[in-house]
Amino acid sequence: MNNLNILLIEDDQIEILKFERILSTISKNHKQHNETNGEAALQYLKTTKNFPDLILLDLNMPKMNGLEFLKILKSDDGFHHIPVVVLTTSNNKEDIKEAYRIGIAGYVMKPLKYEAYTSQLKTIIEYWSINQLV
Repeated sequence: MNNLNILLIEDDQIEILKFERILSTISKNHKQHNETNGEAALQYLKTTKNFPDLILLDLNMPKMNGLEFLKILKSDDGFHHIPVVVLTTSNNKEDIKEAYRIGIAGYVMKPLKYEAYTSQLKTIIEYWSINQLV
């Protein structure tokens, strides 16, 4: 399994802590960077030398929501290849369809029971650590 650089774009501190806990149970070698909105995440992407291998994206955030971020990311030749998995509390099917149309790799509904959420996120991380884009 390859070590991943994961960008988590999430404004809820509890969700960030949950993800950190999940990641620590999988591997000590995956790296995580957090941003609290799409605007800050785009700025990070423009300045980092360690591009993420995977982006986990909340849809409901201040300043720039997940769909706005996704449209900008997927229209940028430098970033459009990065797989994005949406983490959302919204069961708005139109948002999910729009996210797939723009180019997400998948989505996870939250809040689930913690065990189900953990299981789904572990599966996603393990999948992308084996199937990294080159």
